[in-house]
Amino acid sequence: MVRLFNVCLYVDVAADRMKLRMPFQVKLFLSLVVFSCLLLVLLGAILFHIIDRQLHHDLGQRARVQASEIALMPGLAQKVQARDIAGIARLIQPLRDKSDASYIVIGDTHELHLYHSESPQRIDLPMIGGDNAEVLAGKTIISIRQGGIGVSLRSKAPILDENNQVIGIVSVGYLTSYIDNINGHRLAQVGLYGLLLLLLLFIFSWMFTRNVKKQMFWLEPKDIALLVRQQKALLEAMYEGVFAINAQKQLISINRAARELLDIHQPENELLGKSLAEVLQIPPSFFTQSGVSENNSQHDQITVLNQRQVIVNRVPIELEPGKESGWVFSFRDKNDINTLSSQLSQVKRYADNLRIMRHEQLNWTATLAGLLQMQRYDDAMHYIQAQSEGAQAVLDFVSTRFTSPALCGLLLGKYVSAREKGVELSFDPACQLTRIPATITETELMSVVGNLLDNAVDATLKAPTPTAPVELYISDRNQELLIEVADQGSGVDDALKPHLFEQGVTSKPSSGYETTGAEHGIGLYLVAGYVRQAGGSIEISDNTPQGTIFSVFIPTPADALTGKNHE
Repeated sequence: MVRLFNVCLYVDVAADRMKLRMPFQVKLFLSLVVFSCLLLVLLGAILFHIIDRQLHHDLGQRARVQASEIALMPGLAQKVQARDIAGIARLIQPLRDKSDASYIVIGDTHELHLYHSESPQRIDLPMIGGDNAEVLAGKTIISIRQGGIGVSLRSKAPILDENNQVIGIVSVGYLTSYIDNINGHRLAQVGLYGLLLLLLLFIFSWMFTRNVKKQMFWLEPKDIALLVRQQKALLEAMYEGVFAINAQKQLISINRAARELLDIHQPENELLGKSLAEVLQIPPSFFTQSGVSENNSQHDQITVLNQRQVIVNRVPIELEPGKESGWVFSFRDKNDINTLSSQLSQVKRYADNLRIMRHEQLNWTATLAGLLQMQRYDDAMHYIQAQSEGAQAVLDFVSTRFTSPALCGLLLGKYVSAREKGVELSFDPACQLTRIPATITETELMSVVGNLLDNAVDATLKAPTPTAPVELYISDRNQELLIEVADQGSGVDDALKPHLFEQGVTSKPSSGYETTGAEHGIGLYLVAGYVRQAGGSIEISDNTPQGTIFSVFIPTPADALTGKNHE
């Protein structure tokens, strides 16, 4: 018993595993086949019932007609009245040979057989069925009764004399077995056609399921569901804005970044299905501008969406090779690209400063080596002293006043770079930086100082007398980090000062002052962003006798200080 239970349990588990592992195409095929079979069985049952009812009706009416005609045969009434059994047989037998009925029976008013085509031994025996009362009353009936030779569908008609009195009964019947044979023959024919139809349904179901699987790229439904979830998560995780449209240019997908960048406050489900022109403000040439065609991809195309300048990429959606069913657009704010470009430019300037220092050091080394080769040792000593006095003084000052090695390297590079350009970089004797505020990283602090110094050097070079030094003051006294950069360039116009820290804004060429990254107007924008992020502020004031002073204030409360260099 236990073994039988284990076998049954194993079979059930195996069946469940087959259900779980059964491919979607097979499941769909079997479902269609089972449904088709059930539908065919139901239709067959309904059709059989209709045919059976119609056959009973037709045979009943045929029996009624035959019974009525036999009852009206000339001479039959006289023979029945005279109980001429032999005469009745001679009169009815020719008709029996031509009739398709199962039997023909003649009886008298006492319900006794006078003639029975299939059972002559029943002559003078009572008629069976109990349905003669209405016939003896002069009515013609159709009924299904148990007779002497079996159950039959029969019709009975009265035999009338000259005075229209009932003197006998005519019964014409079809055995139910005969009717069943007819139904069976018809059912066999219908079954043959049903098998052919079922075969066609098998073929159709298999082709249909195969086509469905092909449309699904041969993936299972759970795989498609997983891909949809992955796509949704991927779109939402992307920093770039992404939206997709179909061939009718209706929105079919849009991620959170796209809605935020384009200032769209409606949720995604309210946007889907709408025309792209209803959701976004796009230029008329969005699909026809240079570099864009209806059947090609586009990359790095500058356009305006919702009054925001963006850089757009477009890729077609192809369900079939060469046939586009929509497009996917990804875009970034053009200002973000400018910001990244400026940051890369800042890194490049750091590298340039290092190259300048290396180049100058090589010159010093080459000069010193030449003097030593000429055995002019006194001149070599004087040269070493002359070169090291200024550089060593700056190096000692920077290394003792600033605790950040990276900031020291930046200031030394800026000092050498400015001197190469003919501008003196002067450090205020009161400079000191013992710790960097926790609200700003070391990299961000270097970007702030480096951009301000580059701006000051550029402004000084464009001044009529570019010999005045650029002054730098950095101090973290009084719970505040103060950075001041002063130049004696041409200054900044008063009308431009309120907008100088906006992205893309540069000073007028006539002012002689230009922000770092002037090709993009992004240098002071980065400075302002870092300072604002650190909770600080920037002030612009005029220098005396000319030029500009940039003052940066970053609060350094006791709980926001760190003795470590931040990266």
